[in-house]
Amino acid sequence: MKISNLIFDSEVFLAPMAGVTNVAFREICVDMGCGLTYTEMVSAKGLYYGSENTENLMKVSQKEKQVAVQMFGNDPYIMAKVCYDYFNNNSKFCLVDINMGCPVPKIVRNGEGAALMKDIKLASQIVKEVKKVSTKPVTVKCRIGFDSNSVNVVEFAKAIEEAGADCIAVHGRTREQMYEGKANWDIIGKVKQNVSIPVIANGDVFSADDAINIKEVTGCDAVMVARGVKGNPWLIKQINQIFNGEEVIYPNEFDKIDMCIKHYKLALEYDGEYKAVREMRKHAAWYIKGMKNSTEIKNSINSSESISEAINILEDYKIMLEKIYSK
Repeated sequence: MKISNLIFDSEVFLAPMAGVTNVAFREICVDMGCGLTYTEMVSAKGLYYGSENTENLMKVSQKEKQVAVQMFGNDPYIMAKVCYDYFNNNSKFCLVDINMGCPVPKIVRNGEGAALMKDIKLASQIVKEVKKVSTKPVTVKCRIGFDSNSVNVVEFAKAIEEAGADCIAVHGRTREQMYEGKANWDIIGKVKQNVSIPVIANGDVFSADDAINIKEVTGCDAVMVARGVKGNPWLIKQINQIFNGEEVIYPNEFDKIDMCIKHYKLALEYDGEYKAVREMRKHAAWYIKGMKNSTEIKNSINSSESISEAINILEDYKIMLEKIYSK
């Protein structure tokens, strides 16, 4: 898998997910063999006006050898200025990705994210201006259209390529669908047939078999995983295993609890106690979902006020499960 002058060891990429793919979780995904990680979505205007919170989103793990910075906005000149000032001389990032697919209402209302799919001229201008100044490859992540009446991703992708984009990632849903319904892999395949730049397929990849199927249907160059890795970073390793013709290995419940504990420790290292203990609550719920007595454990974790307390709850949970299964 190549994007411009970059070569990736794996064709499995981790989608940027706000509030999920922070630096601690991305480090775990790199350990699982992820080919490319992305920062959480970074506001171009936030950086332009010096927002400290925005800069915090750009933390990178030393294990992340290839990480993309993803920015969003709708002003071509501000986005180019931010690229020049913040990204060009930042060796942490291997490429600059522009978000043109975020469906969140407050982003769309500002004419950013998926709203740009309604204005191909502006979207193209953004790519052109960023490309003019960028010393790194420039890519775009989008959806198949804004709604069911405007599935225009093929036209959009052609325009983005002409503007200079080095790669496009397509989520097979419209903005209107949000994350509901089924991803349309066929239309991603049409994008692949109509552009010469690499195409990354995204949407409804929840298993290694899904990854094989989306590659066959779309002919894509890489697979991007998103919601399927919540509480399940092993999905990345499993996809690599099936791509390499190896046996697919699945974690057991104790593996999941151990990974959750590891995740807590990394979150503490990168974010500090106050933030980590709160942000980890959703991750812990994803890791233990479906396990025996998981609701009770989740409630206890949600009430914990320290990392050590949460880890103790998880360690005790392992002991409880061992007793249950040994009977």
